Amino acid sequence: MVAGKLNEDKFDEILGQSLRRHSEPVPPGFTERMLRQIEEAEQQKILARVIWQERLALAGCIVFGALAAIGVTVFPGRIAGVLRGIATGFTERGGAVVDGIGQTISIETVRSEWQLYAILALVLGFAVFSLVDMLVGDRLRTA
Repeated sequence: MVAGKLNEDKFDEILGQSLRRHSEPVPPGFTERMLRQIEEAEQQKILARVIWQERLALAGCIVFGALAAIGVTVFPGRIAGVLRGIATGFTERGGAVVDGIGQTISIETVRSEWQLYAILALVLGFAVFSLVDMLVGDRLRTA
């Protein structure tokens, strides 16, 4: 319908008058039922979000576990060597690790081991995200 035709028919005016004249009593307990339905809908939404987070965490654990198992079986010497190198680096430098970290990791080391550092960064990022979401996630979403 065209806006001009609506004004010609005075549809809006007639509808408004009809709604003002119409009165129907509100059944007892109507407000409580509506509030309960709203609360149940909010609870369902929260429950769906929690289920999604749990499925994501489970999928992450399965994927990272499978990757770790595959890595240990396919590249056992390389993984043991890298972990041994990391442990040796920390034990040799002790408290001076923070001061010497720029010198410890050279460009050549990063170039040759970039896949490992990328995987470690992803695992660390996922762990930090999960920890932050677990501790303050709900407070951040409701603010």
